[in-house]
Amino acid sequence: MNEDLVCKYLHVSPEISPSAYVAPGACLMGAVTLGDEASVWYQSVLRADIERIVIGPGSNIQDGSVIHLASDRGTTVGSYVTVGHKALLHACHVDDEVLVGMGAIVMDGAEIGARSIVAAGSLVPKGMVVPPGSLVMGTPARVVRSLPLEEQKSIRSWAEKYIKVAREHRDHLGE
Repeated sequence: MNEDLVCKYLHVSPEISPSAYVAPGACLMGAVTLGDEASVWYQSVLRADIERIVIGPGSNIQDGSVIHLASDRGTTVGSYVTVGHKALLHACHVDDEVLVGMGAIVMDGAEIGARSIVAAGSLVPKGMVVPPGSLVMGTPARVVRSLPLEEQKSIRSWAEKYIKVAREHRDHLGE
């Protein structure tokens, strides 16, 4: 982990579990909390300069993603969540076992229910509440269907794969 890119802001440092992985080039600033076995990948930015960002256990924030917040609301990512490459989460809540597709945007006050999928490239507008077990897609996003139970259960497997990959990267890079 590059200590220059994991930094204090106004005397508040990120809290990173010893089992979490932060890839070289990822930037964590201020009141960021990374849970056990969570991972933040190359060129991602988690900037908690005005509120908190909490990343739950087993979740992964993939390459080039940005997580920020608003003055009255932080961003929370639950357990075993996969946030795809170049996604943007802003002052929102993502519940457990969710897949946020590549390039998706989730705006202020939006809430993504557990075991849901936000399709790649979708824009979840301000304040939208996505029911648990839903597939949302589009710009603006809308619920297109409920996910069958088997599909809901499979979402966690993506996060579990990233836990394994994070361990391999840590071992390979000697961190």
